[in-house]
This record gives sequence, structure tokens and C-alpha cells, in this order.
Amino acid sequence: MARQARPTGRLLCATQPGEEEKLIQQELTSLKATVSAPTTTLVSAVKCMVRLIYCEMLGYESSFGYIHAIKLAQQGNLLEKRVGYLAVSLFLHENHELLLLLVNTVVKDLQSTNLVEVCMALTVVSQIFPREMIPAVLPLIEDKLQHSKEIIRRKAVQALYKFYLIAPNQVQHIHDKFRKALCDRDAGVMAASLHIYLQMIKENSAGYKDLTESFVAILKQVVGGKLPVDFNYHSVPAPWLQIQLLRILGLLGKDDPRTSELMYDVLDESLRRAEINHNVTYAILFECVQTIYTIYPKSELLEKAAKCIGKFVLSPKINLKYLGLKALTYVIQQDPSLALQHQMTIIECLDHPDPIIKRETLELLYRITNGQNVVVIVQKMLDYLKESKEEYTIIKLVGKIAELAEKYAPGNEWFMQTMNSVFSVGGDVVHPDIPNNFLRLLAEGFDDGKEDYQLRVYAVQSYLALLEEEGALYPQKFLQVMSWVLGEYSSLVTDVDPEVILTKLHSLLKKTCVTSETKVWIMAAVTKIASRAPSSKTVDRLIQEFSTSLDTCLRQSAFELKRLSEDKALMKNLLPFDASCNDLVVDASLSFLDGFVAEGLGRGAAPYKPHHQRQEEKLSQEKALNFEPYGLSFTSSVSSSGVTGRQSPTGLSFGSDTSGNSAETGHKETNTLKLEGVRKLWGKEGYLPKKENKVGEGKEPPAVSCGSLLAGQVGEPPALRSDQDAGLSAEDQEKQQLASTLFIGLGSSAGVSLMGKTDTATQKFKRKSKINETQNSEEVLDFQNSAASEFGPLLDPNAEDCEGNTHPMLQKTSLCSSDVLEDNLAFETPQSPKKPGLDDRLSGSRLSQSSLFADSNIEIFQPSSSARRDSARQTPLVPSLPEELEDLAHSEVAELCQSEALALYFCKVWTGDSLLLTVFLSNKATSALNAVNLVFEETEHFQMLESPTYQFPVIEAQSVERCQKRVWMDKICTQGVLPGSVKYQSEVETRLEFSVALSLLDFIRPMEMTTEAFGKLWLSLSNDVKQNLKMSPSQGSLSAALNTLRQNLKLHVVDIIGDEGILACQLLPSVPCLLHCRAHSGMLAVWFRSPCSALPDSLLYQCQKVMEES
Repeated sequence: MARQARPTGRLLCATQPGEEEKLIQQELTSLKATVSAPTTTLVSAVKCMVRLIYCEMLGYESSFGYIHAIKLAQQGNLLEKRVGYLAVSLFLHENHELLLLLVNTVVKDLQSTNLVEVCMALTVVSQIFPREMIPAVLPLIEDKLQHSKEIIRRKAVQALYKFYLIAPNQVQHIHDKFRKALCDRDAGVMAASLHIYLQMIKENSAGYKDLTESFVAILKQVVGGKLPVDFNYHSVPAPWLQIQLLRILGLLGKDDPRTSELMYDVLDESLRRAEINHNVTYAILFECVQTIYTIYPKSELLEKAAKCIGKFVLSPKINLKYLGLKALTYVIQQDPSLALQHQMTIIECLDHPDPIIKRETLELLYRITNGQNVVVIVQKMLDYLKESKEEYTIIKLVGKIAELAEKYAPGNEWFMQTMNSVFSVGGDVVHPDIPNNFLRLLAEGFDDGKEDYQLRVYAVQSYLALLEEEGALYPQKFLQVMSWVLGEYSSLVTDVDPEVILTKLHSLLKKTCVTSETKVWIMAAVTKIASRAPSSKTVDRLIQEFSTSLDTCLRQSAFELKRLSEDKALMKNLLPFDASCNDLVVDASLSFLDGFVAEGLGRGAAPYKPHHQRQEEKLSQEKALNFEPYGLSFTSSVSSSGVTGRQSPTGLSFGSDTSGNSAETGHKETNTLKLEGVRKLWGKEGYLPKKENKVGEGKEPPAVSCGSLLAGQVGEPPALRSDQDAGLSAEDQEKQQLASTLFIGLGSSAGVSLMGKTDTATQKFKRKSKINETQNSEEVLDFQNSAASEFGPLLDPNAEDCEGNTHPMLQKTSLCSSDVLEDNLAFETPQSPKKPGLDDRLSGSRLSQSSLFADSNIEIFQPSSSARRDSARQTPLVPSLPEELEDLAHSEVAELCQSEALALYFCKVWTGDSLLLTVFLSNKATSALNAVNLVFEETEHFQMLESPTYQFPVIEAQSVERCQKRVWMDKICTQGVLPGSVKYQSEVETRLEFSVALSLLDFIRPMEMTTEAFGKLWLSLSNDVKQNLKMSPSQGSLSAALNTLRQNLKLHVVDIIGDEGILACQLLPSVPCLLHCRAHSGMLAVWFRSPCSALPDSLLYQCQKVMEES
């Protein structure tokens, strides 16, 4: 150890950076020779590894030691393995290629009987394990959730949390085991499970509302000090656990009165007990305040939370003042009276010496901006922007100023001056969207043509004035904006000679500080101005100067300008005035090249081959199958010649049990070739076409998400005090005047809801789009010639689940968790019986009645086991589908929402080309309802094929009307919500909001195809995902498992080849997804491929659900 400390001591004595680097390089050279020597013992390797860790921590590259760290983790005693695992976790990242060498070691240590080895393996898995290798260790980690030692269970939960973050689809099938971890008798295991639940509830809070009572019970025990003393921090019981639980409760109780009512008592208790003056209690209070203002409001709690915020804001401590401003910023739109109460403190914070306090104050003012105070607030932001030097702050603040200027601008002059200041002060760090949106606003215009003209004229005049200033230096993006505006609209200013404008632009081109990109913008502006002006000497001089420029872009622009100047008629035709938003007709088929192609083919040129055809030919040449019989000594080493990432899965039968499927890592390999049941699929001509297995269409259980959003009440903030003290100083009077301008419009007329959504303000610059966006017509997928085609907006790799946002002033009723409808509606045929309307799976997944902490002498709070009551009012009018739809597969008729006069029901009808959503409107009243207007809102995930509105002039008393809408999924999500509203006139005008829960399976249809077409299409698809799934005893054979998938996921079984099967489906309208399955050792290896990156992951999740539940 003395030798180990020597380099550290020398480094501490080093006074110059060069001396330190010299010492480190000498040490690394010595370490490299030592670890590479064959005589080095494991004890010496441990010491060298510790020194390598120290060198790496100092920032010096020591990659030669990475492989030795892995070797150390693979062999030796516990101390040596521990150092090896530590070095690996510090040296490597989760995408490092060397991690593949550690997978077998981790698998072996997870199966060890030594607790220390298991702990080390779980620690590494939860830190840097690669996403592709998760299937190899997932079953082992699942088993560790049942381990007798709590430390193993806790680390297993942490590993699963890591898996959920990097590959959520691979752990969706073990949610029930997460619930068991939540009610584990050890508090540490329970605390670890909260991380997973917090993440899942953020994504889908409606699916976990049944756990609210359990989370409340846990928080009561934590606040009451029922946990072991080891969890206390400065006499505060488990503060970080409290913070996690408060965040979870806030997500569960948002806009839900029934769920929020369960939390009121424990939140009151948390506020009361967090009175110790310590930083950690301040964090708990802050989370309590956020939760209270997030859930459905209760006046007593709001009053206590407001007092807590007031203490923070008025505190002389900077950290507490910042915390108060942060809380005030969060709740300001729910309760504007708080800003009025602390307006003078906020004014003082604007001049606070701490820049963080000043920045948070500006964020607060940004939240309360309206049309009456926008000028003052934007000026304060610009003042801070001129002082700030941080790039991040500049980018963020510039975006907010631009947003406020566009939304609340009092006039054209102020708007242009503000945007000029943004471009000038923001510099080139301004986000590209800001100048792009600004130019688009000028181009598209508004509803008022006169206002368009005035804004464009003022823009041209202001930019000409700026270019008049001598020696002024402007950012490049600002010069680009100036160039575009002058090129498009300079002709609107009739009192300025175009030659003057051309001269100014020419002078910009000659400046060395102007970049090449900006000069191209300027040349484009010169070309546009020249098209509307007579012959110009400046243009001729510019062409002569830049025709020989070393900059190729400038030289090309000058050459184009010269050619266009020679033909003025062509120039005007190509560059019409104010045509930046006109539609461009594009010949996508490139028909103008037909003559050229025909001429080339006539001379013997080779015809064009699509990409997939070239790829298929390349594979057939490079990796042709060998039809010679294998020898008897066929070993597992031939796995390298197995299927690659581009090989058709139907050829896997020729390989050994070691296939190209990476999901099968960790399973035992065989040394002989298995040929039982293998059909002859390949010949000299390629893939032999097989006769399709005709399989009937199955049933479809589309998932129905649940959620409930109810409206809040408008809070009436107190008015400003009219009387002021007469004896105020001049400085105080100035602050009072500033406060009156900043906080104007925050009274009752501001329409601010207590639930946190302000009424939509009338936008000053409301764009009127001139762009007629048209959708390209669908292309028929031709599997013989072109398997790869365009699939529209569904090819978005960042598809996410959607959430419905509602206006708090509107009464909203949706499919809520308290009125649990069946999670999987039957995909029915006319011959199939319908499933019952309620699903008992959610009720069966409640927490067990065992103690949360049985060994800690803790009081038990059991969730209520009584069934939830259905509050919906029964109506005598039961709608039903018309005869023409009864023969199609459809769901049960379910209730959407209702009022005293009107009830809404819906039914899903699964047609071959779309989801047909049928909505019934039942008039329960004794009088007619007039002017009934049904509107579906636009969402990013779903597309209505018809108009989203439907109008009924009148609905007679005690009658039912019906409307139908066809829906496609526009952006992939596992479950989503299609919101809408209905407005009708009875005695008064009434409006109801509703939401229809839709699932991915609502839009999946079987895709019939031949085996040959399957093979060709498989080669053309690049997005895939693989997973090993356990088969239940009822799925003992491959055919039984495939039949289960066919019935539940609406897949078409293309062919079954021995222990392998291929299936196909499509996402409406025409996005294919192919599935290859292989059964082995009670497991089903599934491999999805699709042109859409999000579709395989989503279908794999559904596949896991089906296999788990069957």
C-alpha cells in the first residue's frame, strides 16, 4: 500500500500542470507494463486497478486497463471481483462495446449462492447494463424479487427501475410484481419501488388511481414516525420518502375530486409536522405546497399553503426567498391573489443583487403577463437580457420575450422594436425557430390586410434606418432577417429609391464580418429587388465583383443573377411579389426525366433497381446458403454464421440452436444440428413459395384507458388597496407605481381559475395561414416490386402516449377509474358472445392485505375493499347499433358523459379500413334540445377522416340521435385519449366535455400475404425489436401460442415451419409489421420488424400482456 500511495504523494507536491501530466504519464506507462505482464498476480492487479481508477478520475485516458478490469471481475475472490466491478462501473458507459464481455459474468454471479456476488452483479446491472442484453438477465432479476434477504430485493427493484427507464416495453409484463414490492415488509424495498411508480404515474396516472389509498397509508406511517430510526435525517422522518410520496399524490389527485379527498388529511398532517427549521423540512413544505395546488382544491389547505409561501418569500435568507418565488411561480395562475399580497416584495426582488433571484422573479412576471402589463414586463426582461452573459439564460429569455411580443403586442411599432431588440441583444445564440416564426408571421399575415401592410412597411422602414447607422455591428441572424424582409417587401416603401437599398446591401456584402451564409441571404434579397426594379448599376457592379469570388455559393448566386437579369420577363415570373407562402407544384414522379431514361435504356443502360432488390441480391451473393450436408461434429462455434440483422427469419431453421436472435443469450446451446420437422424452403432459384395457411380472423381486445377530470371553481382574488400612505419616500412611491403597472389585470376580470389554467387570451398577431397543406395520396404497397414505401407521419421515432388537457371552467366527465369499464373490450364477430361490461382485472390487482412493514411494529392502514359505486344516472333510453353495423365486430355501448338533460354513449366498430366511432346522444328531458353541436378536438395521435364537428338542429324529447366518425392513428401510442365536447341549448346554453379512450389495437388489422412476400418485405424493414417470452402450460405448443396471439392481437398466421412461425399485421391504413416466432425450452422468442420504429415496441408490449394473462 505504501507503493500505491507514492504517486498520490508526488502529485500533491506537483505545482505546475505540466509536472502533474508528466508524473501521470510515467505512472500510466508503468501500470500498462505491469498489468500486461503474464506474471502479474491478482493481488498486484487489484493494486494497479486502484491506481488506474485514480488516473482516470484526474481526466487522463487509461483505456488499456478496461479489459483488465473486466478480467478482474470475472475471476478471483470477493475483494478482487469487487474492485473489478467498481472499475468497470467507473470506466465504461452503458453503450460501450466491452460490456458484452461482462454479460456472462453477470449472469453467473446472479445465479450464485453468495450474497455479496449477487449484490455486486445487481449493482452493475442497475448502473451500466446495455439495453440489448436485458432479456438475458431479466428472468433472473425477477426471481430475486422473491429473495429472502431484503438487500437483494431492494437492489433487484433498483435494477428493474433502470430497465424501465431505458427499455420500458421489456418490463411492462411484470407490473404485478412491482405492486408486491410496494407492499414489501422491508421499508427499503418499498422506498425503491416508489421510483418506478413515480415514473409510471407520470406517464399514465389513470391506471394507478386504485393505489391512492395505499400511498396515503404509507405517507401517514412515514409522517407519524412509524419507520425505523435509520430512515430519519436530522430528526425528520424519511424526508426523501415523503417527497416522493407527495409527488405521486399530486399526480394522482390532479383534477380528480374523489381521489383528492383521500389526501386532504395526510397533507394537512405533513404541513403541520414539517415545522423544524432545517433545509430538508423546507423541501418537504415546498412539495406539500405544490401538491396542494396540483390536486383538486380545498380552501383550508390552500390557506395554509399560502401562509407557507408567504414565509418563504419574506424570508431574509436567499435560499428560502428563491424557494418562495419558485412556489409562487408555480401557483400564481391558480391563485393570483398571492402575487397581489406580495407585490412589493416581488418589486424588490427585481433589483436583488443575486442573479438567480432576479431571474426567478422575471419567470414569475412572465406567468402573470397580460395585455395591460406586457410593455413593462418585457422591458424588465430586456434590461436583464442586456446584463446577462450566460448563453443558456439568453436563449431561454429571448424565447419568452418573443412569445409575449407576438401574443400581447399593443401595436405594430412596439412589436417591431421589441423583436429588433431581441435579435440585436440575443445575437446568434437565438434559437432558429424565433427568426423563422417571425418571418413566417410577416409572410402569412393576419385577418386584416391593412394591418399586414402597415406591419410590413414599418419593418422595412426600421431596417433601412438600422442600416443607416455607421459602424453598427449586428448579429448574423439579424442581418439575415433584414435581408429577407427587404427583399420581399422593400417595394411597399415608395419614397425610397430601390437603388439606395441595393447600395446598402452591396456594402454589407463587402464587409469581412459578414459570414458566407449571410451573404447568400443578401444575394437572394438583391435578386428579388432587381426583379422589380429597372436596370441597376449596383447590380451590374455586384455581378462583376462576385462572378470571380472564391466562395462558390456567392459565385453561383452572381451567375444566376446575371442570367436572370438578361431576361426580365423570366425573372418576374420566377420571383413574384409576396409569394413566399404560395403552394409549389412538385412533380414527385420526375416525369420530365422520362425522355432521358428512355434514351439511356435505348443505349443499353441497366434499368433502375429499388433499394430492397439491390440489398437482396447482395445478400444472396455474399451469404448464399451451402446445400452440402454438415458433418457430425457440428459445434456451437458456427453461431457466427447464423442469421444477421438483415437475413430473413424463415431461414433460421437451418442454424443450430444458437440463432442470430440476441434475445436468446443465456440459454443453453446444442452441439448438433436439429432437423426434425424442418421443411425444404430454399432452392437454387431462391425461396420456394409455400401455400398459405388460411387462418380465421381472431378477436381483438382494445385497451380502454381510464381518467376523470372535473372542473374547478373560479377564485375571486382581493382587489388592490386603494389607499396609500401619504408619507412614502420617492423611492417607495416609484415602487408602488411600478407595482400598479406590473400587477394590473390580476383582479377578478382576469378570469384566472383556481385550478391553474387562465382563460385563453386574445392573441394580437393571430396568423392566417396561406399554406394549403394537402396530404399525399396513399400508395398501394407492392410486395413484389417495392416493399419500402412512404408511411406518412407514423414514422415518428419519438412517439409518445397522449394526455388530454381540459379547460377548468368546463364540466368534464370521462371514463374514470372509479367507474371502471372493461380494460379489454371484445373484438366481436356476429357469432361470438359479448364480454361483460366490467373488468375485474384491476380490482384483482389491488395491494394484498399483508402489512407494509410487518417486522417494524407499524400500524397497518388497509385499503378499502368495498366496490366503488357507479354514480352515473340510469336512463330508460338504451342506444343500439343500426342493422348495417350489427354484423361487424364492435364493442359494447358505453357511457361517455351525461347531464340532467343529455347523455352521451359511444361504441367502437372495427371495420377493415378504419375505426368507426359511433356516438349516441340521448335526450332524457321532456322537452327538445336545440342547436346540439358535437366537436372532437384535434390531437397529435389520432386523425379524423371526416369533419370533427357534427350538428343536430334539434333532438326531440326522449329520443336518441347518432353520428359516426372514422378514425386513424396518426402517431403511435399504446393508449390515448380523443377529447371532445358537446354544446346544446335548452333553458340555458350548456357544454359538456368527454374523452374517448383508444388503444393501439383498435387500429391493428390482420395482413394476409404469402410466405414469399413475407420474406421480401422482411429484408426491406430495418426497425426491429426482440424478446424472450415465457409460455404458460396452456401454450405448450407453438401453434397454441400463435393462436393466442392471433386471437388477441389480430395477427395473420402466414406459415408455421417446424418450431418457427411467421405472422403479419398492419397498422391502419398501410403500415406493416412482421413477426417471427420460435419456440424453445418453454420460451417463445419473438422478433418484430416494421418500417415504423415505434410500432414494434408497442406491439411487443401488447404481446407480453397477452402471454402473461393467457
